Amino acid sequence: MTEKLTLNMNAYLPLRDVVFNTLREAILKGELKPGERLMELQLAARLGVSRTPIREAIRMLELEGLAVTVPRKGAQVAKMTEKDMEDVLQIRQTLDELAVKLACDKITEQQLRLLKGAVRDFEESTRSRDVKKVAQADVAFHDAIYRAADNPKLMNLLNNLREQMYRYRVEYLKDETAYPTLIAEHREIYEGLVRRDKETVAAAMVKHVMNQEIVVKNMIREQE
Repeated sequence: MTEKLTLNMNAYLPLRDVVFNTLREAILKGELKPGERLMELQLAARLGVSRTPIREAIRMLELEGLAVTVPRKGAQVAKMTEKDMEDVLQIRQTLDELAVKLACDKITEQQLRLLKGAVRDFEESTRSRDVKKVAQADVAFHDAIYRAADNPKLMNLLNNLREQMYRYRVEYLKDETAYPTLIAEHREIYEGLVRRDKETVAAAMVKHVMNQEIVVKNMIREQE
């Protein structure tokens, strides 16, 4: 609910980015619900800012797919749909599969050590009961693979997709019963890369993304 919103100040960021990060986190945490209107005057009053940074932040949320503008109603929190999720995860599956195959050929011993640390950090994060922390650790694991793929153009594509994926990643990670499966999948991917077993590691990555799709799809259906 909007009355719970607190501006997350950061002296190093422009005000619009501070407002954007605050609203984004509120949407991902469910404090701003799907379908809830994003009224500039009300949000400006709640956060103690002018309407301008609110308007700019809403535009940024629309670019991420977290907000939509509805004719005669204005901006509102975007509802998650199965179609949107499938579109995003289809692209992610293809790019992640390519990244892990490239990493099989190019990953260095130092990068393998870093990836092993990312596997461990993710497992430790699941004990924190902090979804944001778990999501950050999951992103770090995948980023380690993307860097090992050593393809800047692929990295750019994945970075462009990152924010669109984040909402579905957070929804998935809200389900703590999925953590043992995720930990096992991360280990399987890491071990496949150690062996440089391209076929096994590609199949493990596809399964990893498909399991996320199944869980999030069920969550979306429950919210309808």
